[in-house]
Amino acid sequence: MDDPTEKSENAKVAKAAGIVGAATMVSRVLGVIRDMVIAAFFGASWTTDAFWVAFRIPNMLRRLLGEGSLTVSFVPVFTEYLQKKTKPEALELADNAFTILSVILAAVSALGIALSPVIVGLIAPGFMANPEQYELAVFLNRLMFPYIFFIALVALCMGILNSFRHFTSPALSPVMLNIAMITAALVLHDAFDQPITALAAGVLAGGVLQLAMQRPALKKFGVSFHFRFNLNHPGIRQIGALMLPAIVGAGVGTINVFVGTVLASLLPGGSVTYLFYADRIMEFPLGIFAIAIGTAALPSFSAHAAAGKTEELKSGISFSLRLMLFLTIPSMVALMALHLPIISVLFQRGAFDAQAAVYTGQALFCYALGLWAYSVLRVFVSAFYSLKDSKWPLKAGIITLVVNVVFSLTLMYPLRHNGIALAGSISAAVNVGVLAFVLRNKIGPYLDRAFYTSVFKIAASSAAMLAAIGLVEYGMPWNTSSGFRERLIYLVFAVGTGAVAYFVCAYLLKSPEMSAFLKMVQKRLTGSGDPTR
Repeated sequence: MDDPTEKSENAKVAKAAGIVGAATMVSRVLGVIRDMVIAAFFGASWTTDAFWVAFRIPNMLRRLLGEGSLTVSFVPVFTEYLQKKTKPEALELADNAFTILSVILAAVSALGIALSPVIVGLIAPGFMANPEQYELAVFLNRLMFPYIFFIALVALCMGILNSFRHFTSPALSPVMLNIAMITAALVLHDAFDQPITALAAGVLAGGVLQLAMQRPALKKFGVSFHFRFNLNHPGIRQIGALMLPAIVGAGVGTINVFVGTVLASLLPGGSVTYLFYADRIMEFPLGIFAIAIGTAALPSFSAHAAAGKTEELKSGISFSLRLMLFLTIPSMVALMALHLPIISVLFQRGAFDAQAAVYTGQALFCYALGLWAYSVLRVFVSAFYSLKDSKWPLKAGIITLVVNVVFSLTLMYPLRHNGIALAGSISAAVNVGVLAFVLRNKIGPYLDRAFYTSVFKIAASSAAMLAAIGLVEYGMPWNTSSGFRERLIYLVFAVGTGAVAYFVCAYLLKSPEMSAFLKMVQKRLTGSGDPTR
């Protein structure tokens, strides 16, 4: 029998995911516009390769010290304090976390600036053959390294606000980074000897603006940070116990990305940029759907785990996975079927020519093969951290690293940069398989009959979408050399036709996720109705 409480909690997750997804969509759209501006101004050249390598280093540290470890370790502990202790005690924990993190980040930033020559040499050894490119990458890395200070504090603020079930401000904060980078590219392009330096200045400004954006929401919930440095605080010790393996686990994921960058730097010029732009497009559905659902699910999972409600936790995991696959499977099919039109329409202009579009599109196809795995991984990781288990995500990450390295080395020479992208998809699938198996042994079966029925309907609807896109291609074949207007019309028509086919088929098959989606829309329009019924 359905539990109204479970439905209510699932409704909260769906609503939160919708908020995060909508905010993230705004950010991703601006991100795509940002990348279009960068591609038009700078193309795929040795200077853009230098920038992306330099930016990747502090950005990877963000994932390592920010949402990759801090947020997922902080939320379960802070949620437990809010449930079982007083709000002042919870805020005292937040003060300690903010102070200690600030000290650590200041030290990391200073060390990173000092060691930039070594770091760039390690991550992009291929740059050593071109002293000018190497020196540019070092300079840009030094300029952008303090970004980690601001963005990791943003991640802590995100954990605090998400624990209060506030998701809008953290989800919208990347908008400030995109605006800052676009503005810098347009306004400061000619202000430096190396025009690409403008982007680095934009990154640093974006970090400051993102942190400033969290202040109003924090104030609303009574959070105003005070200096407290107590390493012996019991909550800090709990966070630290979770965070240490989380950092190592996130580090393993970071090494996976490093592996791709290192190997791509050994391939023909432009390979790093091809992979970067393909990954950026992948981040669009991941940000809107996967990260949104994972972010929304973590506080819910943590609340169930803190209360010892295992069955409710299982139900939440199943619901989150179904919702995730309903949105990401069609996205995966669309990216694979339309990889070249998407890249061509978005980036093929200025210094980014048709050949660059083809190579980037190939990488997107290979990345898209693993979109389902990259997506559901967010749910599994949230489940483990809600149970205060950060060791198994670490173990699975180590296995994934080995798989990624082996397949990257095996595939990079016959497939070039595409082999690196394909290796990432394979390793993500292995990661999901390991965590899914372990979680079942940990909490028991969590995938009910409704899950498998939903997967079947999602697959059938996706097949209908693929057939619809095929009909569009048959009627008006794609031509990369066509003008922008013709290419845009093709892409819009193909995406629109495919989306209609998917949702119509899901409706006819009475997909429960489709039904919930329609009821949520109805609720938004009428101000009534229960999307979980």
